[in-house]
Amino acid sequence: MDAGGSKSRGRRGLSAILLALACVATSPAPAKPTLGRTVAELARDVTRAEDVRAVKNLQRTYAHYSQFGLWREMANLFADDATFTFAKNVVKGRAAIASHLIAQEGGGQEGLRPGAVHTQFIDVPLINLSVDGRTAKGRWHGLFFLGDGKGAATITGGIYENDYVKDRGVWKIAALHFTPQYSGPYETGWVNWGGGDLPIVPYHFTPDSAGVPIPLASGPAPRTSATLGSLYARIAALNDEDKVRNLQSAYGYYLDRKMWDDAVDLFAGGAVMEIGGIGIYQGPAGVRRALERMGPAGLKHGQLNDHPMFDTIVRIAPGGHEAHVRGLQLGMLGEADRGEAWWEVSVFDNRFVKEDGLWKVREMRVFPLFKTDYYKGWGKDRIVESAPSGTLAPDRAVPEADTGMQDRLIPAFLGANPVTGKAVALPPGFKLVATAALTGAIPAAAPPASSDLADAFRRLAVSTAYDGVENVSAAYEDYLDDFNSPKFSALVAKNGFKVSAFAGYYVGRERVTKAGLLVWGDPPTMRAGISYHWRVQPVINVAADGRSANMRVRLFQPRTFKTVAKPNAFYGAGFHSGMYHDQMVLEDGIWKFWNLSLDEPYMISPDWKGGWSAAKEPTAGNTPRPSPLMAKYPPDIPIKALGKRMEHFRGGTGDPIEWPGILPMWFEYTNPVSGRVPEHFTPVCVPCDYAPYLRLTEHGYLQPPNGPQKADGQ
Repeated sequence: MDAGGSKSRGRRGLSAILLALACVATSPAPAKPTLGRTVAELARDVTRAEDVRAVKNLQRTYAHYSQFGLWREMANLFADDATFTFAKNVVKGRAAIASHLIAQEGGGQEGLRPGAVHTQFIDVPLINLSVDGRTAKGRWHGLFFLGDGKGAATITGGIYENDYVKDRGVWKIAALHFTPQYSGPYETGWVNWGGGDLPIVPYHFTPDSAGVPIPLASGPAPRTSATLGSLYARIAALNDEDKVRNLQSAYGYYLDRKMWDDAVDLFAGGAVMEIGGIGIYQGPAGVRRALERMGPAGLKHGQLNDHPMFDTIVRIAPGGHEAHVRGLQLGMLGEADRGEAWWEVSVFDNRFVKEDGLWKVREMRVFPLFKTDYYKGWGKDRIVESAPSGTLAPDRAVPEADTGMQDRLIPAFLGANPVTGKAVALPPGFKLVATAALTGAIPAAAPPASSDLADAFRRLAVSTAYDGVENVSAAYEDYLDDFNSPKFSALVAKNGFKVSAFAGYYVGRERVTKAGLLVWGDPPTMRAGISYHWRVQPVINVAADGRSANMRVRLFQPRTFKTVAKPNAFYGAGFHSGMYHDQMVLEDGIWKFWNLSLDEPYMISPDWKGGWSAAKEPTAGNTPRPSPLMAKYPPDIPIKALGKRMEHFRGGTGDPIEWPGILPMWFEYTNPVSGRVPEHFTPVCVPCDYAPYLRLTEHGYLQPPNGPQKADGQ
């Protein structure tokens, strides 16, 4: 099929998504009409939308600098009078923060020592802009992989509640407040911080404010010299950022499942892939060979190839035909049938191109920082891979400019320090790589323009929806982690529905709340253990009117307890994983879940010592039981009513597949470039095909009749 055919297929796939989204919307109050709105109001609203993105990228940049021990550059992200709080230790002033980071984190020197590790995954953003637009608050989750380069390695995790300030047009960190919740040496695994029960970290948000990251501005819009054309171009950049971010995330999911056909579909015809220390692979055939270094297509029993992505920053070049993407990638790899497991931490530094209206990967450059045997850890083991020979050999060596000691190479940042505006200063011995493009220049294009003010407001609403959806997603994680059923239920639309794991769907906020209370009890003030529900690497497809959205997001699930392991292994050091398939709606001006669906578990760690590769196939009679809710509070739509979609999930109609078996991974979208339909495809919400009463009426979605219903044909 020619490029035009691929373009057509991709657009047909998107049209199907938007059609499904159109069927999702409830009947919220109408959006503020554009009639009578002015260019000045548009300019103000565009700036406020850009400000939320700037705050997110500021914190992500902090994580990027941390990975290489760029302590002064990290400190330069703070305001002059900022505070830095870790647990009960407080440092005041930017200069003092720099000194603290150098002394406490860097051992007295700028830059990491050889062999040292300081990777901070900081993600799950929940950002709220102030009414006046001059300050913002943000909540993040942090997971730190640390090592001193002398054999010691630790893991620490917790929650950030930060303040940000806009100072002379530049966003800065006004107060960084990290509450550690677990920590421990790699060899034995982590435990709760302090060894006891864990308190609730106060929220800066409510269930309603989480769904409004950008509140309505007060007073008249300030006068502006911006033109509608210039504002339209800035809105287009926001829209393109969302599409590129989606494409990067989608690639990661194809990588997880070794879906090589779909992964290669995302690349432009002249694309290249560079693997640091290995070589460069040219064109679609070369990209396919690079991917097959991980094995043939498809996961086999006991194989884990997870590559969750964190802290992704996207920059759209002027004209909107070129984009650059940088982020952190965690490899969680294994062969459970052989008892083998590995960690891998990398930086991706990619270049995208827009061809015929579709974004594609032009250059994918992945630089591994370290790979290690799970059973030894990064403090004691490093695996250095060499270029393969034969059919999987690269087409050419990496450029001389990209060579050097692996942990002395820093993949190029996406521009200057966002606060100082100056180029990032490197410590002695470090070297920037990926500074020059591997492929030719992308022809400059005139920025998109329009004279339609109403269309400009509509397009802006599509991107502000992206941030609203991401906020509500993060709020759900925080409330669920804290066992606060009333608050996480308040994130669900009035007539929305939510799955309860291994039981089924409850329809309506009242029933969602009661089911949650039966599972988790009343909200506690202290917890002996926490099963975190990081919701990362989103693919968010927003409807054209900006009032509903489909969201696919990864469940990344570290767990903690007062000891390394609890007898039932539900808590304790280790990781689980899954996938959410959600729909969101704008209800009364606030973003809410219309449907919250979860597939799990894809992978579990029975204990810390053995990790994910210690899992064994469940024996007969030892299969985990369905949820006790089935007996004491039956769902409106039981999992058994969902047929093939949930056949092999616990509580479904078929034999459940438990890790190290490979549970099917379902998709609610087609390939964003080629339109390729995945093997497991759910084009609408999970239960919609099976519950005919979930239909749209003029009054919103109907509540189900009393008791569960059978699906059509059941």
